[in-house]
Amino acid sequence: MAKTIFITGAGTGLGKGTAIGLAKEGHHVIASVEIYPQVTSLREAAEAEGVELEVFKMDIKNPEDRGRILEYDFDIFVANAAINEGGPLGEVPMSIFREIFEVNVFSTLETAQMAAKKFVEKRQGKIIFMSSMAGSMAGPYSGLYAASKHALEAIAKTLQKEMTYFGVQVATINPGPFETGFNDRAVEAKWKWFNEDIHYSPTVEMRAKDKGMENQFDPADMIAKMVEVIPKDTHKFRTVYPPETEQQMKEEEADNWKKDI
Repeated sequence: MAKTIFITGAGTGLGKGTAIGLAKEGHHVIASVEIYPQVTSLREAAEAEGVELEVFKMDIKNPEDRGRILEYDFDIFVANAAINEGGPLGEVPMSIFREIFEVNVFSTLETAQMAAKKFVEKRQGKIIFMSSMAGSMAGPYSGLYAASKHALEAIAKTLQKEMTYFGVQVATINPGPFETGFNDRAVEAKWKWFNEDIHYSPTVEMRAKDKGMENQFDPADMIAKMVEVIPKDTHKFRTVYPPETEQQMKEEEADNWKKDI
C-alpha cells in the first residue's frame, strides 16, 4: 500500500537517494531540503529517474521553515536532517558543539514534535529518527556527532514509549559508515580550526583515525534498506545496517560493561 512519507534533509546523501527510491516504489514523498539550490538539484535528479517528488526548502533550525510541516498530511515522518563534524572533544570550540546539537537534537526534536501532534490527532502514524552507529558507539575525534546521536537515541526510546498510548510508532535507523561524503566532510572540518601549535591533541593520532574513512560502504545498499524499512507497517524498533555494523555496536556495548580504566 502506497504511503505519504515526509523526509527531512533530502538534499544530499542517503536522504536524497531514499526520497527518490521511495518514490520509485510508488509512495508520495514530501522531501524537504536545507537550501534553495538543493530544491533544483533534487527535482532534476527525480526527473532523471522518472519520478515526482514534492520538494521544498526547509532549514529545520528555522522556525518559519519548520512551520511548513503543519501544511502537510502524511503517514510517516523521517527525521533525517543532520550535520557532522569531527575533532577532539577536549578542545573543540563550543560554538561547533552547540551547532551540532542545535541541528541533530533540538531542531530534530522540534520537527518530530510537530509530526507527533498530527499523528496523535489521527491516532496513527510513524516517526523514524535517522540515528547512526554512533548512537551507541563512540571513538576518538568523533565524539561531537556521537554525543548528539546518543541524545537522539534517548529521545527515540522515550518517545516510543510515550507514543504507544496513542497508537503512534517510533523507530530508529542506524547506518554504518557509507560513502556519501558526509563522513569525509566531517573529518576535514576539524582542520579548519585545529592548530597543532596551540592545541595539545596528537596530530599523528588524528590523521591515523582519518584514514579509517577509506573503508566505507556503498550507499546504494543503505538506501535500499531504508526504502525497504520505512514504509513497513511493522518492524524492529532499531534497524542497523549493514550486519557488520550491528555486530560492532553490540560488541562495544558489551565491552563497556567489562572495561577497566
